[in-house]
Amino acid sequence: MSVVVPVRNEARNLEIVLPALAAVRPAVHEIIVVDGHSADGSLDVARRVLPSVRTVTQTRRGKGNALACGFAEVTGDVVVMFDADGSADPAEIPAFVDALVAGADLAKGSRFTAGGGSDDITALRRAGNLGLNVVANALFGTSFTDLCYGYNAFWVDLLPVLDLPATDAPAPPAGVPWGDGFEIETVLNCRFAAAGLAITEVPSVERRRIFGDTNLRTFADGARVLRTLLAERRRSSRTLAPVLPLPVPAVPAVPPASAVPPAVPLARQPEPQPVPDEPVPHPSTDPCPGGTARARA
Repeated sequence: MSVVVPVRNEARNLEIVLPALAAVRPAVHEIIVVDGHSADGSLDVARRVLPSVRTVTQTRRGKGNALACGFAEVTGDVVVMFDADGSADPAEIPAFVDALVAGADLAKGSRFTAGGGSDDITALRRAGNLGLNVVANALFGTSFTDLCYGYNAFWVDLLPVLDLPATDAPAPPAGVPWGDGFEIETVLNCRFAAAGLAITEVPSVERRRIFGDTNLRTFADGARVLRTLLAERRRSSRTLAPVLPLPVPAVPAVPPASAVPPAVPLARQPEPQPVPDEPVPHPSTDPCPGGTARARA
């Protein structure tokens, strides 16, 4: 199991989050911290607090690119997406893994299913998330209760399904390429759903960020998620092969009655001849009284 943690100026939070991740039991295989060009020495703090941590610097900007760079470094069989701000509980990781082992392809955290909750979400964000859930479920035939939550886990061999932008592609002069931003969770959910994979929601309790301010922009990120849903629906319509009707086999034409050759009578078979009765052996000479000889074991 590999935990991928995207960070940008989260040095103080990493001092708390990384030891908590390392204390999870069963132990995680690796923790990969992906830095978004932090100015507060986040990578130095990560290496000091947890010497076994693997560190990567993302190639462009945005949370999606950070996660893609982390996914490229994974060596475990399961990927866990984990925020560095302290809002996610590392003790919930075994529940995500259990859902995968039970048959899920994607274990999706939800704050709004039974057992979940949030100490951080505002009423405005809650209403926006609810509306986006309705749109996503209508477009993809799903039953998401928390589309925009970023605490997820999936099998690493399903990474090709995501088809994320190549991490070595150059950054554009301006803006963030599609899939590189905060829409990454929506992209992931839509592409797993469009591929017909098994998705299980796992109850999760979101806590308040420990230090610092959130990087979320309620209206801008909400509008980007809505555009993502529409774009992903169009994409799934293009990439899914159409269902074609099965070919109907041709029925051979029945020739007219005048063309049907007369039936040829079958040759008479000889009558079966009676089989003469076999002599009954004398009891004194029967090698296996009461029946035939017993087969060898």
